[in-house]
Amino acid sequence: MPHKLLLLLAALLGFAYAIPSAHAAERPPNVVMIFIDDMGYADIGPFGAKAYKTPNLDKMAAEGRTFTDFYVPQAVCSASRAGLMTGCYNVRVGIQGALGPNAKIGINPDEMTMAELCKQKGYATACYGKWHLGDRQPFLPLQNGFDDYFGLPYSNDMWPYHPGVRHLSMEERVKRWPHLPLYDKNEVVNAQVDEKAQEQLTTQYTEKAVAFIDKNKDNPFFLYVPHSMVHVPLYVSDKFKGKSGAGLFGDVVMEVDWSVGQIIDALHRNKLDDNTLVIFTSDNGPWLSYGDHAGSAGPLREGKGTMWDGGCREPTIMKWPGKIPAGTVCHTPAMTIDIFPTIAELIGAKLPEKPIDGKNIWPLMAGQPGAKSPHEAYYFYYGSGLKAVRSGRWKLVFPHEYRTLNGRPGGTGGIPTNYEQAKTPLALFDLESDPGESKNLVDEHPDVVQRLEKLADGIREKLGDSHRNIKGKENRPPGRV
Repeated sequence: MPHKLLLLLAALLGFAYAIPSAHAAERPPNVVMIFIDDMGYADIGPFGAKAYKTPNLDKMAAEGRTFTDFYVPQAVCSASRAGLMTGCYNVRVGIQGALGPNAKIGINPDEMTMAELCKQKGYATACYGKWHLGDRQPFLPLQNGFDDYFGLPYSNDMWPYHPGVRHLSMEERVKRWPHLPLYDKNEVVNAQVDEKAQEQLTTQYTEKAVAFIDKNKDNPFFLYVPHSMVHVPLYVSDKFKGKSGAGLFGDVVMEVDWSVGQIIDALHRNKLDDNTLVIFTSDNGPWLSYGDHAGSAGPLREGKGTMWDGGCREPTIMKWPGKIPAGTVCHTPAMTIDIFPTIAELIGAKLPEKPIDGKNIWPLMAGQPGAKSPHEAYYFYYGSGLKAVRSGRWKLVFPHEYRTLNGRPGGTGGIPTNYEQAKTPLALFDLESDPGESKNLVDEHPDVVQRLEKLADGIREKLGDSHRNIKGKENRPPGRV
């Protein structure tokens, strides 16, 4: 074969490997997104957990790729989910914090969700777990691209048994936190979820997910499993009670690990492994004030509710045999906002006309030689205030107050201890040598500070910054009722 023809063939083969789109397969790839609630960076075996076993996640890491520097756009429930579902910084689409029961806002119907993206290509779509993008009907999954939904509309602690209201009469409790509903599609099938019902949530979500895979084995599908656990209050089924030897938190993580195994086994049984992208990550870091009912951020600083890395840097594993190299690690920063445009590229779907913030990270996922981040920087808001910017190894943190235990232990038995407020000055950290954000290098690298300040000014112009009373030019409103 002539030399030029060999080179052309090699180039074509390389392109096919780079983008395994619908053109390179009989059907576009299935996508399974497993999204854990409040899981700390060090809560699973591949990221350092040793007190209990996570064999299915260990196997997933061995057969896939772990991401050591994978972020969410904001370290709190609804905001994090908005970023994942839309490919946007949550401040762009108007979703902040954790939406409570009967919130008057939710995901805007004008925003394209990941399910609606997949619907362009005829995908079956399902969500089994915690939604938390608005509990009014226009905001629920079936009105936003999903064919099926089973789960809680918001966090499992938003109920009359919350620690903050236990001292009150039930009549007074429900004024603050109404009874927790369980949905099947658009209908409430259990209007008063109790402790026994919570014990079955992980199992029920898993059984629904497995049945969905079995049903759609001959069609492309997008399966979203946003578990209610390991968010407090912690509940586990009888099959895992006491199994970990590391307390209730360990039991709950082991059941989540079991769930991952059940889902991957269903893919294998239906011979779908080689055409399915499986992503495992979390919505934010551990809720440290809950102590023995919370996880661990390991070497990272702080936890949920802060934009220190312990709050927004998540344990992440991706698996796709033959496409994502097995047993490999990616240290390049990436974020959940990038999953949306990456899936669009993989399945040949069109991105929304409105601007999004994520970018295609398939070269990083595929472990392509020399692959680099498509972003110059990532930006970290909490509320509408810009807290930090990360570019490569550097993270510049802007002056702000944040909650902390300041070295104190958290609570016990599901009762939290109180945070205190601390304040950080302008600080620069080298996350490659100092992942715990402990050594401020702002004086040693004024050139880096200046560059990151300039990048921050650019995002402030687009999305605003309440700390500097700047209104963004590109912010979009949430949905309203």
